[in-house]
Amino acid sequence: MEKNLKKWIRAIQKKADPAASNALVTHYYKEVYAYVYKKTLEKELAMDLTQDIFMNVLETIHQFNDRKATFRTWLYQVAKHRMVDYYRSKSHRQQNLVDTLEEDTLEATGFLDGLLMKFRIEEIEAFIATLDEQRQAIFWLKVVRQKSFKEIAEHLEMPESTIKTRFYTTVKLVRNKFGGIAI
Repeated sequence: MEKNLKKWIRAIQKKADPAASNALVTHYYKEVYAYVYKKTLEKELAMDLTQDIFMNVLETIHQFNDRKATFRTWLYQVAKHRMVDYYRSKSHRQQNLVDTLEEDTLEATGFLDGLLMKFRIEEIEAFIATLDEQRQAIFWLKVVRQKSFKEIAEHLEMPESTIKTRFYTTVKLVRNKFGGIAI
């Protein structure tokens, strides 16, 4: 398999060979999809992000250097960076957190209070984006996706007690930073 992998990579790097591209993607698709699904817990989103990852891989494969890392290591670095970009992206934040709170906020508190809440949410999202990837994932899965601690623990393959500890520590950080807001 290693021989085929090197052949595919060379063919893609030298002449953007569609057959080699297809073979490479087919070979790694399920593995990368499983990684992304584990981070998002959403089938459609995981499929979209996996497609983005492979598009990025094929566009940047000329940067791959087998003397620095194995292809699998490089591929997972690309995937990891895409996941970080996704969780930090404005579209993710707006789609998930702002949209969730916007309707209730604008109706319940009026237009100006709703706008203030949106700005507050953006500040909180920016703060969460500064935390490590694992804390971000736990926070978003719990707050936005409304997953149980048990579900998060299963998908991240961590003890439930660790998930709870990291979540509540993150909540405490947010409350301290933003003056005791309710989460």
